[in-house]
Amino acid sequence: MVDYNEEIRALEEELSKTQYNKSTQHHIGLVKAKIARLKERAAARSKGGKKGEGYAVRKSGDATAILIGFPSVGKSTLLNKITNAESKTAAYAFTTLTCIPGMMEHKNAKIQVLDVPGILKGAASGLGRGKEVIAVARNADIAILMVDVFTVNQIDILRKELEEADIRVNQQQPSVTITRKDRGGLSIASTVKLTKIDEKTAKAILNEFQIVSADVVIREDITADQLIDVIEGNRRYMPALAVVNKIDSLTDEGTRQLQQQLKYNAVTAKSEDIILISAEKGINLDVLKDAIYNRMNFMRVHLKETGKKPDMDVPLIMKHNDTIRTVCEKLHRDFVAKFKFAKVWGKSAKFPGQKFKMDHKLADRDVVEIHLR
Repeated sequence: MVDYNEEIRALEEELSKTQYNKSTQHHIGLVKAKIARLKERAAARSKGGKKGEGYAVRKSGDATAILIGFPSVGKSTLLNKITNAESKTAAYAFTTLTCIPGMMEHKNAKIQVLDVPGILKGAASGLGRGKEVIAVARNADIAILMVDVFTVNQIDILRKELEEADIRVNQQQPSVTITRKDRGGLSIASTVKLTKIDEKTAKAILNEFQIVSADVVIREDITADQLIDVIEGNRRYMPALAVVNKIDSLTDEGTRQLQQQLKYNAVTAKSEDIILISAEKGINLDVLKDAIYNRMNFMRVHLKETGKKPDMDVPLIMKHNDTIRTVCEKLHRDFVAKFKFAKVWGKSAKFPGQKFKMDHKLADRDVVEIHLR
């Protein structure tokens, strides 16, 4: 039987010894494609084995956030402070053994926050309860990468674990379309100048995945990794925040030094993505809540009944670019089938009370009056 893991390790070692430049670009791209294919085959083989217990989590609220971190960084304490949950805490590692949900209410939004067991390096490969934790993470809307002031270097490790599990944080899905066809070979067109991958490498990667006839349109300056992501098609893209806990353990000078480290350390998140908190002392928790809310790209929609004033106190929490259809689906499953038209007051309407069909995109603070058959 072929040992896929051994082949993957050999290729990864080869990759680590190859310096990236224009002359090695093609070779590196092809090796990465081979690694991805081997991982795909290894995953397909392992599906026949014993499945993990997993965590059954029912999503609720307007969005779901997951606390991802190594053991004993204060995830359970943070959950207890920002939600209505009661998660067991102790001054030693591995306290949380199951997935514990809590509900955080902020600016009228209800955000479900999940506290999962601390992961270990190698979690994406199944170490500890890594695969179960990753499975929950894939269904979340935002990841909160949590470390403490003594383990700041773990931010990059957490990101790499999510990367290995095909979760892309703070990235957008590459603008590439691949249309397969029966014959004619590969046709690659780009609307921008490609500086990180050339046509020869792109074709070699596509061939590695048995794509020999297709029309490919590339609309941004992608890398070989991004092309592989598009081909495999199972990547999860989500926003993430990095949170550094136990800031109360540092002096003012220590805090300043930490901020400088985070600002200039290339392996951590961007400075605007990192929030320094103390879950125990309640420091900067409102800042964290605001950051979670803002990264979720929420908007507020106010509902109005015919002949009555709109409810301006309790808005419906939606996502930017949501449509009237999305509002109907959130209110009641029968509203789509019975929909007649909607009147809208606000930024998305040209004039007050303009009539729209379900595909109309709404704007923040719009007032919507839905008419049913």
